[in-house]
Amino acid sequence: MLGKRLRMWLNKLQIAIIEKNTVAISQLVEEMPKFKNINEMKSAASLIKEALKLLHKLKADTATEIQQLKKHKDFLASTDTSTKVQRLDISS
Repeated sequence: MLGKRLRMWLNKLQIAIIEKNTVAISQLVEEMPKFKNINEMKSAASLIKEALKLLHKLKADTATEIQQLKKHKDFLASTDTSTKVQRLDISS
């Protein structure tokens, strides 16, 4: 049977994972309670594993978004006419 403090910690961690709240996940991992037995450790390890999966996915998503933003920036820079001098050809 899980202690009340551990149950609360597990519930908070589960909520943070569902909400994709990386700050809360980090704080909860730093404040990890002491475990009394192997079952408590397994319960915590399972949620921490899910938290790690989420963090890796968010990291990959962020990297993809950064790449897309760089491509958009490069495209906009290449089509920016305000920095190109347009001269009218009056030689004819």
